[in-house]
Amino acid sequence: MKLIKYFAISAALLGMAACNDDKFTDVIPMPEPTEDNGGGSTGDVVASSRDEQYRPQVHFTPAANWMNDPNGMVYADGVWHLYYQYNPMGNDWGNMSWGHATSNDLFHWQEQPVAMTPNQYGDIFSGSAIQDKDNVAGFGSGAILAFYTANGERQQQCLAYSTDGGMTYTQYEGNPIIPNTDMPDFRDPKVFYHAESGQYIMALAKGWDFSIDFWGSTNLKSWTKLSDFRVGIDRCNKGQWECPDLIKLPYKGGEKYVLIVSVNPGGPASGSGTMYFVGDFDGKNFTADELEYPAWIDGGADNYAGVTWSNATEGRSIYIGWMNNWNYAGAVPCNPWRSAMTLPRQLQLVEFNGAPVLTSQVVSELDGIAGELTAATDGVCSGGDGYEMIVKLDPSENRTFTIGNGINESVSVNVNPAAGKVILSRTSTSGNVAFHGLFSIPSMSAPYDTSADELELHIYTDHSSVEVLSSDGLTAITSLVFPNVPYDRISGVEEVSYRPLKTVW
Repeated sequence: MKLIKYFAISAALLGMAACNDDKFTDVIPMPEPTEDNGGGSTGDVVASSRDEQYRPQVHFTPAANWMNDPNGMVYADGVWHLYYQYNPMGNDWGNMSWGHATSNDLFHWQEQPVAMTPNQYGDIFSGSAIQDKDNVAGFGSGAILAFYTANGERQQQCLAYSTDGGMTYTQYEGNPIIPNTDMPDFRDPKVFYHAESGQYIMALAKGWDFSIDFWGSTNLKSWTKLSDFRVGIDRCNKGQWECPDLIKLPYKGGEKYVLIVSVNPGGPASGSGTMYFVGDFDGKNFTADELEYPAWIDGGADNYAGVTWSNATEGRSIYIGWMNNWNYAGAVPCNPWRSAMTLPRQLQLVEFNGAPVLTSQVVSELDGIAGELTAATDGVCSGGDGYEMIVKLDPSENRTFTIGNGINESVSVNVNPAAGKVILSRTSTSGNVAFHGLFSIPSMSAPYDTSADELELHIYTDHSSVEVLSSDGLTAITSLVFPNVPYDRISGVEEVSYRPLKTVW
């Protein structure tokens, strides 16, 4: 269905309620470990061999305990910061805090002490971070500012700042910067600077209201509502909206804006998923182009809540997602950690079938952990802790092949020119699926260019995941798998080349 008359974009300048003047000093202590929250770390980095069964070797995972949404991603002073929703107390969701890891290359991550834990306003839910190079907020030149949702009796937006390179945070004494009195879902602030209007913009999700708020500020502390964005397309409104991100990308000699929104349920393969809208932003309103929606950033089951790094090098839009699905996130058989992030990907906007389409490709920094490109004898890869497998196919030929191991565990991939899709099937043959009845999925799909001379698929396997991306970035399918032996081979195709990937631990 095309977006023609279905957008109701309202703009209303609303006065903010006065902020709380009490100094934000009291911190609610973390609860003691119990059977209910799983025990575990109380905030210090946990030692781990990093070689447990199913432990990813080329994806980020915390040493121990529960992780979900990526948060506060910022590149500052030569360091990539990845914060994330984290339970310092155990391997199930709860006690939401901001875990923290740093990297110089987006692959080798150093886990840092937990950055923020629950305080007087509630748990520390998702948000974003920027580096305030010009001291706009007055906390110091180069300070890192973290905007997050405090989840207490209601969800409110708060601010914390770091003057030691993102290692520790001080809560702003004027919190909450955007109070909330009545909305049950009002969260996940993503902040960026909009040069054309000379202000900072915050995107906020409103859950089951199926909408995104836009707020503006010139000092990063006082915010005014500018507008909201919503659509009247049922397929876009099957699940709550969260984790927004508004980014500007080059397109056909100009620029377009892309609004990323995670939805749960209602995703492309069941459960969680991340959709996007392409359009324009004038400093107040986001207006979406009349395209076919929902459009998905990934057709797989396991790429959710992803957002981009602020201040990324060379103007790139670098994205990472939570590699899981709320259908079964609490049941995946991982211990002493639970959940991983996707491989970091560069986003670009290209024309496909006459319309702008968001593409995903693994970042070039992968070369730093990859070996030489080698022909896979009989489809077997060797010498790696994970693999990048490269398959070249005739896009006009219907072809099915499998990715698996030597004990007959595999997923199947079908290139279907009639449907114009690459289709991945994850069934009981993929490995361990017994932990949850919704894990087996017979069809995850993403589009590909059937008119091209060649379809080149890059397939990234780790100890518990498969990511299928085309060389042009049009195809993206992310899937967890839990085989007894890691996938290291392809059958059903004549020529396969591969690069072994070295462990990042």
